Amino acid sequence: MTVFSNFYFSCKSIKEKESLLSISKENGILSVIHNDNALLGYQYDIMYPPKGVDLAYQRSGFFHPINTLKGHQLTRIHPKDHYHHFGMWNPWTKTLFEGDTLDFWNIKEKQATVRHAGFKKIKTTKEYVEYKALHEHLVLKNNKNKIALNEIQTVRVYNPNENYYVIDLQFDYSCATKSEFKILAYRYQGLGWRGTEAWNDENSNVITSEGKTRKDADNTTARWMMYQGELKNEYGGIIMLSHTQNYNHPEPIRVWPIGNHGGSTFVNFNPTKYKDWLFKPGKTYTLKYRLIVFDEKKSSAQAESFWGKYVKNSKSN
Repeated sequence: MTVFSNFYFSCKSIKEKESLLSISKENGILSVIHNDNALLGYQYDIMYPPKGVDLAYQRSGFFHPINTLKGHQLTRIHPKDHYHHFGMWNPWTKTLFEGDTLDFWNIKEKQATVRHAGFKKIKTTKEYVEYKALHEHLVLKNNKNKIALNEIQTVRVYNPNENYYVIDLQFDYSCATKSEFKILAYRYQGLGWRGTEAWNDENSNVITSEGKTRKDADNTTARWMMYQGELKNEYGGIIMLSHTQNYNHPEPIRVWPIGNHGGSTFVNFNPTKYKDWLFKPGKTYTLKYRLIVFDEKKSSAQAESFWGKYVKNSKSN
């Protein structure tokens, strides 16, 4: 294991337990660790599918696992109903590049994929750890093996507070060639989260900033989404916050309805669900999100408070 750095957080009381954050790399995963417990995993090496499954379902550059402070895993990869689901990840499904329509989400078709291409930065401070990774959006169709889009993914994990911790995500996109890259409107693409296999219709629930639930949230818009549920004999979940500066905010969302795939859970922020987005060479296009990963239960009022603080803090920075 390679440990890049660590730090001790100044405690308010000598009786309080010191809090240690570190970043490590082992077996193809960069892990953010808190007091020896892994909080966030980032897969930088290729993850191959289960034995006997088409090798087309291999990928790098996604988040798994995302764990609560108590160690409950909230993400799932390579589920049998969707082998192309990778914990939490952010590909585009319907795009136009150099006159061809390409799918970077459904990788079985071998039209295109996204891959980790290197770390740009790893940093620690007294408040957080952070890394930057380069993602290459690669065209495979007709054996092109051509990079169409570059993405710098900045991930910042803050020192835990009470029963939750905060992850800030920033995705900066730029054309990799002199050609334009156009994301075409489609019902699912962008930042998605496949929830833990422990959840189903009976023991988990979703609520959005507009008061929608799993019964009626799909095809609506939201500033935030909160999914939470039972985790063994405990409870936990994630609040996904969308920044006001994001394209087409408040963003359209995809939420699997009740009964879908046996009650399995999936939610997706999709700024291009109903509206195309054109990337021009020489310019950078940005999406920002915040994740609140928590144990126990959270209310809609708490989720709204988290979103308000996120937007307020971002304006002051």
